[in-house]
Amino acid sequence: MSRFSAGYAVLSAWLLCPLGCSAQTESSATSYTPPGNCGPSQFLDTQTFQCSPCREPLVTSPEGLSCVCVDSLNATDHAAECSACSSRQPTSLWESTFLDGSFLACNNSCNRTACELLTNMVILNAFSLETRAYDLYAKAKSQNLPKLFYSNTGLPPLSFGKNSMIHFKVVKYDAQGHFLGWEDVTGGTLQLCADRQSALDAAYAFGTSYEQSCTVQVSSLLSRVPEPVFYEMFLEFSDEKGNSRLWPVPVVNPQSQLNSPASLRSQALRRFFLVDGLSGRSGNLSNQPTSVTLAAGLLLSVDLPTSSPGDQPTFLLTVKYAKQNSAAITQVSFAVSYTWSPGTSQRDTDIALASLGSLAALYALLKTSSWVRRSRLQNIGLRILVKFFAFFAGALANVFFMVSLGTGIYWLIVFKGQQSSAVEVTVPPAGSQIETNFIIYLSCAFVLKALDLLHLLITQLSISIFLIDWEKPKETPAFKAPTGGQRATSSVSIWRTFLIANEWNEIQTHRKLNPSLQLFAVLLLLEVVGLKNIASRDLNLDLHPGADAYRAAWSPILRFGIAASLWLALAIVQIIFFIGIYERFVEDKIHQFVDLCSVSNVSVFILTHGCYGFYIHGRSVHGHADVGMDAMHACLRKEEENLCPLRGLEANSDIQTFEVFLTDRVRQLYDKITQLLTEGPRGERVRVDLHEQRLRSYYTLNRFLSSFLEHAYRDMDFIVKDKFFLEHIMDMEFQEPVDTSVLYTDDRALFSRTLFYNNELTLLLFDTLLFSVVDLGTQDFVLAAILTFAVQKVVEKLRQALGKRNLAAKTLVEKQFLI
Repeated sequence: MSRFSAGYAVLSAWLLCPLGCSAQTESSATSYTPPGNCGPSQFLDTQTFQCSPCREPLVTSPEGLSCVCVDSLNATDHAAECSACSSRQPTSLWESTFLDGSFLACNNSCNRTACELLTNMVILNAFSLETRAYDLYAKAKSQNLPKLFYSNTGLPPLSFGKNSMIHFKVVKYDAQGHFLGWEDVTGGTLQLCADRQSALDAAYAFGTSYEQSCTVQVSSLLSRVPEPVFYEMFLEFSDEKGNSRLWPVPVVNPQSQLNSPASLRSQALRRFFLVDGLSGRSGNLSNQPTSVTLAAGLLLSVDLPTSSPGDQPTFLLTVKYAKQNSAAITQVSFAVSYTWSPGTSQRDTDIALASLGSLAALYALLKTSSWVRRSRLQNIGLRILVKFFAFFAGALANVFFMVSLGTGIYWLIVFKGQQSSAVEVTVPPAGSQIETNFIIYLSCAFVLKALDLLHLLITQLSISIFLIDWEKPKETPAFKAPTGGQRATSSVSIWRTFLIANEWNEIQTHRKLNPSLQLFAVLLLLEVVGLKNIASRDLNLDLHPGADAYRAAWSPILRFGIAASLWLALAIVQIIFFIGIYERFVEDKIHQFVDLCSVSNVSVFILTHGCYGFYIHGRSVHGHADVGMDAMHACLRKEEENLCPLRGLEANSDIQTFEVFLTDRVRQLYDKITQLLTEGPRGERVRVDLHEQRLRSYYTLNRFLSSFLEHAYRDMDFIVKDKFFLEHIMDMEFQEPVDTSVLYTDDRALFSRTLFYNNELTLLLFDTLLFSVVDLGTQDFVLAAILTFAVQKVVEKLRQALGKRNLAAKTLVEKQFLI
């Protein structure tokens, strides 16, 4: 017996259900009553979803033909059919054995099972449709031939709520084309990974972005599915009258190529399989396969809103096949993703970014202009350009942060806050343009804010600070220096100056919030209370999901939205409590420092720019502070009883803090005196002389500044005035002092700008962005908190150490006294 005759002998045993060829029409959504498995003399009609009676086979197998053809064909039809049989080479032993017989039984005898078999052979060629099986399928004229391609006739509008489940059904066929029955698509039907039932069923909870992957042995899959099972998937829903209806779900195989006809190139299929160990058999169909084709990746895509379906299929199943050795270990996955048209959201974000970015550039220009005016620079140079970019980096970091935070909060409200009756929006899927842009914005915000913090540290660590001692010596020094000449010395105690310097050193890193408490509170709310669970890619708002519950993947947008919102909210609560309660009723270190200056009879003179800085008036109203305890108590009682003048610089004024705007002449003389204070020793031979010079410079500068503040120099005098309202708002001065310096009254203790205290926003945003960026890369809030704490401590210690060094160098207070 020839190869084809032997194949047909087996085939004729399969062909149980041939039908008469009659025209049938397909409906996109068909009303049905789910039948059980059809009987041995019945078949499932996939057009009506009903069992229909079978007829006897009508095919015979004449000997001596090069291909199997039916007796009733005339010579012309016979030649055409035989030509079709030999157009391409079979791709497998299974195909070479049964393809021709199934084609003839389907095409000429309208045998339904043979048509199913022919369709299955087309689907088994997972990597290309340019095969002999597809050629025969395309030539078949039987009306019983199953639909291979999906035709989008539209899905009726459907509404799914938060707690809705998507109900799918599959109709199953074995490799021979026999109908195996209906099955509800629940956990494990399409997933090749083993898991608990609740986690598997979570894939079909509407709105849940589902991801499941695992490593499996191909041999174990083959033992579970020794022969391929073919599926057609349908969405089950109820129409307006309450009738159950089915809608076919299109199946896309991106690896399958079809060059012609062009009209079929973009069409989806209707049938798929999960494991094929049949095509890889050789020699004998009972042998074990040498290779196995399996669905390595399944992706169910849902296009929202389902209440207004568009041109694209609302539900789409993408199947990616892979061919593996039967002894291999491979990765398989199943995922459910939701997509929707973002509309104008990205455009609105771009507009907001462009608008705020323009304002940031304008702000940087104003800050640079103010810095140039305060530094008394005339020509545009590299320093000005560097300052502009430093200011612009800080402002642009705030812009990126606001856009990122707004994006996170927006999706938290829009996605998680949807009503249970209808879900129409999903969080941007992983890899989408919105999510990619968000990650870019957040990364830019962190990098720019890090540069802003670096600029802040450099500015604070390079200030010029001097402590003015108002105490008058009780006796005149009269002894000589060893090298000759009068030595610079004084009978005034230096301990008061050391005390002020030490207190200044302590408040350099003083902040309005406790960073450690901030981290602890954020972790408590995220990890213990469970607010982090809100950031999952599903509609679940359960803060403590059960151990068996499926946990959807995190969304970086939602994760940043909840983390940054909590961080800022807790920071605001801390700052309000600190300013409104703690500083008022417990301790206010900034104003206590000003009071300590008055008690110690020491003023603080700070220059942050060339001609701009701050002044803390600490001159004692009692004239002396280097006194005993009884005298000090007596002085304090006088102040309590209002028996002495006010502490302010001017008469009848209690304002002790000022912004200083000097003339060029005052600044030049100040630099001339302080030149030796900042110079280091150039050798052992000049060390002693240089120390004496620095001491003399110290006393000279002390006399100069105290005399300047006492209006002793007519050509270097100053006036005290209030800033205009716009000058306060814009933080700049509209007029430059020419002949007279200006001391602007300051009731907000703006000298704290040289400390961490008045730069809380920069530090807060840096901490928030650092925490968020680390979490973005690790998906671990605990690790993000640990690294943030470590970086906070490094920045604090660096600021403390370098600030102490600068303070010691500018005030001549030795570092061992700064504890």
